[in-house]
Amino acid sequence: MSGVPLRDFPLFPLGIVALPGEVVPLHIFEERYKTMIERCLTDETEFGIVWLSDDGLREVGCACEITEVVERDEEGRLNILTRGTRPFRLLEREDHLPYPAGEVEFLSDRQEAVDGSLASVAHQTYAELVERATDNRPEPLELAKMSAYDMAATVDFGLDAKQGLLDMRSENARLRLVTRLFRAAMKRMEFVSHAQARARSNGKVRFG
Repeated sequence: MSGVPLRDFPLFPLGIVALPGEVVPLHIFEERYKTMIERCLTDETEFGIVWLSDDGLREVGCACEITEVVERDEEGRLNILTRGTRPFRLLEREDHLPYPAGEVEFLSDRQEAVDGSLASVAHQTYAELVERATDNRPEPLELAKMSAYDMAATVDFGLDAKQGLLDMRSENARLRLVTRLFRAAMKRMEFVSHAQARARSNGKVRFG
């Protein structure tokens, strides 16, 4: 379930949760993080985003690769695009580098066959949610390739839900969770739609 521990892994504690496959734009302005990102760019290495929640730094984070430097100003501030790659567990913080770092182990799922019925229901529910939100339904071939992470990375869930997905070491468990989350999102959309319709009618039922 885990690999050989890796020391000196750059860390970016943030008020967000990143998922594998998710595109995360970042604005880098603090000196220590400018140093960190420049080193990652030079060495072509990943760094880790870890959720700094109200309860403290979470144990499981997501490694990210830098996919594009969108902008760099004269003072070295950066706007970058990153993409989540793989989950890791933070074993120990390290403070000997000019930026936050730690000893981490990368996590893999336990060995199990993916339940085709769970995947099918998750894909169908996701497609319905996307269609309701955008009027466009995902292409069937692309949809069939999407993991729970892939689907969740395109939907704006709450941080606790995203961290729950990141903590799971079972694709089947993640498929069950994202299906519940997609259904809950559709119910919220229906509620908002009804509320807006009610507001437009001033609360009155219209005939004709």
